Formats: sequence, structure tokens, C-alpha cells
Amino acid sequence: MAEPGGAEDGICPWCGTDPLYRAYHDTEWGVPVREERPLFEMLVLESFQSGLSWITILRRREGFRRAFAGFDPDILARFGPADVDRLLADPGIIRHRGKIEATVANARAALALRDSGPGLAAFLWAAVDGQPLTNHFTTGTEVPGKTALSDALARRLKQAGFRHLGSTTVYAFMQAAGLVNDHLTTCPRHAEIGAGA
Repeated sequence: MAEPGGAEDGICPWCGTDPLYRAYHDTEWGVPVREERPLFEMLVLESFQSGLSWITILRRREGFRRAFAGFDPDILARFGPADVDRLLADPGIIRHRGKIEATVANARAALALRDSGPGLAAFLWAAVDGQPLTNHFTTGTEVPGKTALSDALARRLKQAGFRHLGSTTVYAFMQAAGLVNDHLTTCPRHAEIGAGA
């Protein structure tokens, strides 16, 4: 009998059989997100994932939400050195000074985008002209780690003051936030998301 989450059942193989991972795959990954705060949360979590497995981040997501004030940029932008030190002692998150400091800087950059007009959501979705891109990969080995679009968006984010968001991290964000649909064509979610599920 085929293991769920493997190529045999058509589901994207990266999510394996872990129930938390499967639920994330089945209900969140690749669904277009257009609201500012969830997009900011996804950017932050992807920046923390760099060098780690995504399941590590998923298991700590509630800890991140608590530690980072529900990912409210208005609150996070006011965090100072004492807050960074407090977060470095918080076992509910990944305790990495550079990533924590980048989160504070990224909150400030998100506020600057909001104050200058377009806002974070419009800024991010402009990378795909406002519409999700649907890829048609049949195997996991076809799915790229980064693309010319993620290269360009990573550069734009850096120019806008965001930190710790290289092209690979940005492409993972684009996949998660539904800017691109990278579910395999054999996965039921590929068609469901394409149909607006």
C-alpha cells in the first residue's frame, strides 16, 4: 500500500505523512494570500526557515505568533535591544539574533511601504502582476529552488529595506503565499487552487 504523501498517491511528496505537515499542505500551502498581516507573517516565518526544515517552523508557529505580537508590524517596529534579548531567551521560537533583528527591521520596512502608498500586499503581488502563476510540474525534482521572478522580488525587497530574504527564501514564500501554484499536477490541490478553492 502506498504511503500517503508520496508520489504514489499524487500528493506533493515534500509534506510526507506528518499530520501537521499534511494539514498545512492540504489547507494553506499555495492558497493565494492578499492580506497584509498574514503576508508579513509568512515572510517572517520563511526567513526563520532558512537553513532549517519547514516542519520545525510549523511546530513553533504559535510560539512565533505570541513572541512577535501576532506579527503586527506596528508593534514589532517598536521592538528594541531589550526585546531582542528577551526573544533570544524564548524557547518557543528559533533563537537566532540575526533573524530576530531582521524581523524588527522588516516590520519597519513594511510600515514604510504602507506609509509610501502601495503597502506590502500590493508590493509583493506586483511581482506576478497581481495574478497567481500556475506551474505544471509533475515531479518534485522539476520544482525550482528560485526563479528570475524571485531574484527580482528579493532585490526589490532589499531595496525597500527588508533583510534576510534571499531569492530562495523569497521563492519559498511565493509558493506558500500562492503567488505561484507549485503543487504537482498529480496533486488534487493543483486543480483546486487553480479553480479558486
